[in-house]
Amino acid sequence: MTLPFFPLNIVVYPYETLNLHIFEPRYRQLIGESLSNHTTFGMPVFLDNAVQEIGTEVRIKELVKKYPDGTMDIRVEGTRIFQINDFFQTMPGKLYAGGNVSFLPIEDDSDIIARTQILEQISELYRLMKVQHHFEADAPFLSYKVAHKIGLSLVQQYQVLSLLTESERLDYIGGCLYQIINIVRETERAKEIIRMNGHFRKFDPLQF
Repeated sequence: MTLPFFPLNIVVYPYETLNLHIFEPRYRQLIGESLSNHTTFGMPVFLDNAVQEIGTEVRIKELVKKYPDGTMDIRVEGTRIFQINDFFQTMPGKLYAGGNVSFLPIEDDSDIIARTQILEQISELYRLMKVQHHFEADAPFLSYKVAHKIGLSLVQQYQVLSLLTESERLDYIGGCLYQIINIVRETERAKEIIRMNGHFRKFDPLQF
């Protein structure tokens, strides 16, 4: 299948909603055609100064606002993950890029135990950071719902996108959470040491 491309240095996951402000002429053309023809387009990830081979097909959920100068605010939703087979810098007669793609299966083979473990790690992270958020343990494709909300780097977010089974994605996210939680704990410990600097402290007598 051939898709028009809107590369960005962000990762969009299936079932995720994203708000975009469209201002470049090439993407105003792309979005205008997508609205008129009710077609989808691809959002490959732009990483390390290059368009990566994995991306997400999106559909426009809503044209939120169109401005007098032709710029637009739109709301899109991720649908399927694709792999680029051929990349075209510009599509014939168009301003925007595109390419031939193959759609990849995304399997949800996770169980309630794996999802619960991830949610426990997230709860610990949020407790340490003093923030609140609620996720449902029985939600399908939990990995896509939490990947943007736990402090992953763009490279790590792209790695999640590249994994095709939920068990692999949750296992990878679990490893990242373990590292993030340890960093946050050490940061809090350092902050406590800094706060104690200069205070009078009582030490227990040492036996030696």
